[in-house]
Amino acid sequence: MRRIAVFSNMYPSEKHPTFGIFVKNQVELLRSKGIEVDLIAIDEPGKGKVATLKKYVAWFLKSIGFLLKNKNHISLTHAHYAFPTGVLSLIGKRLFGIPYVVTVHGGDIDKMAAKSARIANYTRKVLQGADTVIVVGERLKQDVITKFGVKEEHVHVMSMGVNTDIFKPMPKEEARQQLDIPSNEKLLLYVGNMIEAKGVLDLVDAFETVQKAHPNASLHFIGSSKDENFMERFKTRLQSDNHKITHQEPLSQQRIAKWIAAADVFVLPSHHEGFGLVALEAMAVGTTVVGSDVGGLSFLLGNEAGILVEPRNPDSLAAGLQQALEEPSDTRKTIAEETVAKHTYHVIAERLMAIYDAVSKGKSVK
Repeated sequence: MRRIAVFSNMYPSEKHPTFGIFVKNQVELLRSKGIEVDLIAIDEPGKGKVATLKKYVAWFLKSIGFLLKNKNHISLTHAHYAFPTGVLSLIGKRLFGIPYVVTVHGGDIDKMAAKSARIANYTRKVLQGADTVIVVGERLKQDVITKFGVKEEHVHVMSMGVNTDIFKPMPKEEARQQLDIPSNEKLLLYVGNMIEAKGVLDLVDAFETVQKAHPNASLHFIGSSKDENFMERFKTRLQSDNHKITHQEPLSQQRIAKWIAAADVFVLPSHHEGFGLVALEAMAVGTTVVGSDVGGLSFLLGNEAGILVEPRNPDSLAAGLQQALEEPSDTRKTIAEETVAKHTYHVIAERLMAIYDAVSKGKSVK
């Protein structure tokens, strides 16, 4: 049976259940299809420069040791994120002739590569050296081709997929009863990291406008508050007497699916977004999605699958949220369902295994 090695600088643990959860989901999906997967990953978010450096050095040495020991037994490596993870796969190919696939998630291109010319150069080498580059969104494909000189035939657009066994329609009232949410409340929901780049502060400002038109509206955040400085800014932005804005730390996917089902609107006001997997998960549950017209969200929510708004614009965001609350659309729901069908685990697994087959045999991917 085919054996592959997966490298990732993000992977969940019991303490950090959502840290790179999409990588874990894909690894488990591959194993369920009979593929033997060796995983070498970091499962602890960084805490300080020194601790982060030690963590990465240990991970790097462990990965090189694995390649040295197993160079004759693995068909290929799959790196998640071009830099720094992709450097491991590049070394494996140059030293031992092991072909590799790299998945670009967005932050490695629009943030990491922009930090310095050196990182950009490493990113270019990783992408150009890959046998296949997978990008999670259409806009990333254009960036990989035009900014990093990768041949178009080597780049394939493929999301991480949505688990429709977990993210599936559920009666709203049933979900609300289980979560103790009043039936007459207009619930707006955000799920993601609590950072400025996700548009969290824009959402707080937009909610104040929405609340004037819908006094029974509430806004709930679910996400990691590991950025203490930002959370202080977040708390000071909230109205001290506004108890309609609440926040809790990350939950299990099953629990998140229940919250999405209970919500009237799911909102993702990101300033940039490679794909927006959580938006796809909300669509799979059947909840209307309002998202910024950026990156992968532009394509995911386009064609009326959701409601697109201007990024960094609380007024535009407020208008989109009010449209979602006041103008439900059966057409939008149908288009969203058609979009989800293109990203199910079954579809993604078939495509990914076809890529592995071609790469391991030295053939071009169709």
